Amino acid sequence: MSISQRQKQLVQESFAKVEPISEQAADIFYTTLFEYDPSLKSLFKNSIKSQGQKLMATLKVAVNSLDDIDALVPVLQKLAERHVNYGVKPEHFTLVGNALLYTLKKGLGSDWNSELRQAWIDVFKVVATVMKNHAFNTKH
Repeated sequence: MSISQRQKQLVQESFAKVEPISEQAADIFYTTLFEYDPSLKSLFKNSIKSQGQKLMATLKVAVNSLDDIDALVPVLQKLAERHVNYGVKPEHFTLVGNALLYTLKKGLGSDWNSELRQAWIDVFKVVATVMKNHAFNTKH
């Protein structure tokens, strides 16, 4: 599983376009996620607005770190540990990935295309794989 230089560039450029509307994007994301599975609301103890700020900040770190995946891995592993403590299960990653793709499609409008979609899918797969492998396949 790897991410090409072109995919990194596409993800970074597209995220830069979403960042100015981060509050709206976070709202779309959580609205969509809870439509997919309303039971996930119970995992969130903070306000969705503050959670959205955390989401966008975390996405920014991940997107900006794509050129050095090795440095990103420990960050993702710590994130995975926190999410397990919140009650996240492996199957939730698919819902999150789908909600993220929908959010990006809505936020990017006519800039969204199949190449960009695939780039985000591949990036999310790498992130999710690192997190799931650490959280659910190892003992800390």
